[in-house]
Amino acid sequence: MTDTTTLDLGPQAGIVARLVAGVPDDGLGGRTPCPAYTVGDLLGHLSGLAVAFRDAARKDLGSTTDTAPGAAAPSLPASWRTELPRVLDELAEAWRDPAAWTGMTRAGGVDLPGDIAGVVAVDELVIHGWDLARATGQEYAPDETALRASHGFLLAAAQDESRGGGIFGAVVPVPDDAPLLDRAVGLSGRDPDWTPPTSP
Repeated sequence: MTDTTTLDLGPQAGIVARLVAGVPDDGLGGRTPCPAYTVGDLLGHLSGLAVAFRDAARKDLGSTTDTAPGAAAPSLPASWRTELPRVLDELAEAWRDPAAWTGMTRAGGVDLPGDIAGVVAVDELVIHGWDLARATGQEYAPDETALRASHGFLLAAAQDESRGGGIFGAVVPVPDDAPLLDRAVGLSGRDPDWTPPTSP
């Protein structure tokens, strides 16, 4: 298991920022592996979670950390091309403070230990990075350390009988010898072979 107290979110946040830069202007209405989200919705969700987990790391608890993820439709800032990379950078920087990984904090309206919140943030970046890459036809190779942390988190959640299955939805079976990213994606309730639907 990765020592989360030394886990740097910077490399994975940078990868997601590069994917954001690769989204075409006319691609915001495209479908994503998240059935309820368009590409624009997904970018709005990424923006919101980056701010929430940044503030969770800082223990700056308030409206950004109290709002449940499904409480409202994701809102994409008009200046998303500059704002989203900025908040991703701030997210990574906030989690470089060892104090972020200690004590209790809050995210999505849920109180949880700092080290767990940090791993949840990593998992969000890894899985939603895959979502964004698949939806926009971009190559995706997540940071290996972040991927291992994400897979470990998702595997533990899937094995927790009190949860009744995967944390984001029913686990999609994936062969044991499949690439680690495919296994993490399956544990997140997504089909690793998903591709955008083609227009008739």
